[in-house]
Amino acid sequence: MLFTTPTQFAALALALIAGWLLGLASHPGGRKWKERYAAERDAHAAARKDADARLAEARSTVDTRAGERDARIAELERENAELRRTASQGTDIHGARIAELERENAELRRDTPMTSRGVAPVSRARPAYPAGERRGWFDFNRN
Repeated sequence: MLFTTPTQFAALALALIAGWLLGLASHPGGRKWKERYAAERDAHAAARKDADARLAEARSTVDTRAGERDARIAELERENAELRRTASQGTDIHGARIAELERENAELRRDTPMTSRGVAPVSRARPAYPAGERRGWFDFNRN
């Protein structure tokens, strides 16, 4: 054991108390960590404000693009309806072919899809133990 006598324990206690008092005397009073904390708090607030601004800008961009997308979809739907109307009237050269393809698509949608059976890949590796012959803990010498 490092300390065996009461005098050694007293010297240890005196050294610990002296170190504690010296540390308290040389301590700057928390000024340094308070300044660092305030700087970190301000940096965090600035980063948060910047992130919120970028998020708001991204949301406005998404909203603008969604409006443009909806307008384009409406325009394409009107154009599609016009093309279908002209195709169904037969005024278009390809109207009969389009109608035939639409009938085929409708028939294909009605039919049940054929599914292929999943095939497991065949492994060329041989098993470590033949079926029913796995050795136990104490069967090392079995042939």
